[in-house]
Amino acid sequence: MIKKETLTLTTVFDNYPFKEGLRTLWGFACYIESPAGTVLFDTGSNGRVLMENMRRLHKDVGQVDTLFLSHHHWDHIGGLDSVIEQNTKLQIIAPSSLSKLYVRDLESMGHRVVVAGEEGFAFADGFYTTGMLGADVPEHSLVIDTEAGLVVVTGCAHGGIVEIARRAQAMFGRKIELLMGGFHLMNEDDAAILGVIEALRAMEISRFCPTHCSGDRAKALFRTAFGERCIEGGAGSVIRL
Repeated sequence: MIKKETLTLTTVFDNYPFKEGLRTLWGFACYIESPAGTVLFDTGSNGRVLMENMRRLHKDVGQVDTLFLSHHHWDHIGGLDSVIEQNTKLQIIAPSSLSKLYVRDLESMGHRVVVAGEEGFAFADGFYTTGMLGADVPEHSLVIDTEAGLVVVTGCAHGGIVEIARRAQAMFGRKIELLMGGFHLMNEDDAAILGVIEALRAMEISRFCPTHCSGDRAKALFRTAFGERCIEGGAGSVIRL
């Protein structure tokens, strides 16, 4: 379990802006620092932009212990080559949808690749995968067990953001302190978004940070529903627990 005030999540790649001087392209990546190590969650769609943003934010790719890839879509693994070129000692937590040939090549370059199946598991002290969820686009999410509660980070939530939150709570039987990342609501109408909000409202979740593929309308409705409990995301945003 991660102690309070020792976890920092910095969004280093996003299509939404937050901090001036950073580049925005479609995709998502989050740099997570803790006493148990540093995790890079996804890599965005472009390695040069990812590296540039990380330099501007003073985040060193060489300090990353684990690279967590949520799913195989280009906007989440596009910067993978740039990351592994500059860090040759990574542990990579990969989705089962990632090409077996790609996994083989990563292993041949000296990386330890752990492929996630349907069951969740720990890969570092306090860090877990939910296991793969969803049929059309299988995806897994990151769960961090902290003293304050669970932190759940999603790539695109293709399997459903409500289902992901339920899986995380079922794994630990604890409240979610923060649910952040892509909620994949950008193509949904108000009725569908409000249905998701009501389902999440019924759960024990303290704070939300919808970004990336969540969509402008969903972000606005989440702000209306949750007020100060809804945190603004985007490239350069920093959340400390």
